[in-house]
Amino acid sequence: MTETEPVAFPQDRTCPYHPPTGYAPLRAARPLSRITLFDGRPAWLVTGHDTARALLADPRLSTDRTHADFPAPTARFAGVKNRKTALLGVDDPEHRVQRRLMVPSFTLRRAARLRPRIQRIVDERIDAMIAQGPPAELVGAFALPVPSTVICALLGVPYADHDFFEGQSRRLLRGPGAEDVMDARDQLEEYFDELIDLKRTQREPGDGVLDELVHQQLRDGELTREELIALSIILLVAGHETTANMISLGTYTLLQHPDRLAELRADPSLLPGAVEELMRLLSIADGLLRLAREDIEVAGTTIRAGDGVVFSTSVVNRDEDVYAEPDTLDWHRPARHHIAFGFGIHQCLGQNLARAELEIALHTLFDRLPTLRLAAPADEIPFKPGDTIQGMLELPVTW
Repeated sequence: MTETEPVAFPQDRTCPYHPPTGYAPLRAARPLSRITLFDGRPAWLVTGHDTARALLADPRLSTDRTHADFPAPTARFAGVKNRKTALLGVDDPEHRVQRRLMVPSFTLRRAARLRPRIQRIVDERIDAMIAQGPPAELVGAFALPVPSTVICALLGVPYADHDFFEGQSRRLLRGPGAEDVMDARDQLEEYFDELIDLKRTQREPGDGVLDELVHQQLRDGELTREELIALSIILLVAGHETTANMISLGTYTLLQHPDRLAELRADPSLLPGAVEELMRLLSIADGLLRLAREDIEVAGTTIRAGDGVVFSTSVVNRDEDVYAEPDTLDWHRPARHHIAFGFGIHQCLGQNLARAELEIALHTLFDRLPTLRLAAPADEIPFKPGDTIQGMLELPVTW
């Protein structure tokens, strides 16, 4: 380990698809560095690829956000971390039980069966864009509604309510303050409480994941009502926010790399590798959080019990010991071992669905709109700050 002065974390990016320039010392000091969180609390930042994968699989690191010592990257996170989060915020054995219930709904086979439906949703959105005519704001017209519609169909949530839950999801992830986050969580809990009641009274269950959980696991006592509401929130929010940001930022990145885009258009078989490389390069969920429950010897130092541990996916996924020329967009490299979806028992449950959505959305968008281009100077298009999921706030395009 190379000792460096602690660096503030998180920081804003200066380019939407590159790590913050302030993280340069962390990249040079792989695999472990010291950082300072918003309140001055020190924590460890993991930046080395092999070290990250080893620690993310280490059961001595906890994801229990309700623990008093759990690291908080922002004031709004600190204000709400006592609220339990399903899947991402619980340890085994509770996590194992929740994940076991969810895995059948997010298998590779189920994602493959959903591809025709995803294709129809993507085509409908592009049809609407074409009918309206250029220019368009791609986040609102395409990047957000595609995964929002898909996750509603999968879960059995009425898409007619999308304005409500998309708005609450934004407040949940971006605040601006703890009060906003708490209120958004309360409103989503109330929404799913009412939706569960509605589904329980239906004589014929729908075909969504929530219908299955209500009419089987909730009925049989395998899930409590509180657990089902918490699961519903994390599945809905994570199921559309992350993919929406990948679609918008992926589109922006490809438009900024016209030679790569031309290659992809000429050979669509490159698309699966391109999606993996985009996930590696963009690393939109930057800052996975853990708490050390025991002392851990790693990288020549000791992480003490009670220490906060943060994983910078944007730096880990650019470890030059693993990826040659890591700042370059190159889908001919083997990028599958990135940690954009995390790693270990908490690796993203919806990664198969996300890959399917990204492949279909990006391929169809550039195939049907071959002259797609930015409708504003690239450096004037706003993107998200570093304390939330990375992506474009808006994306004006024309064709």
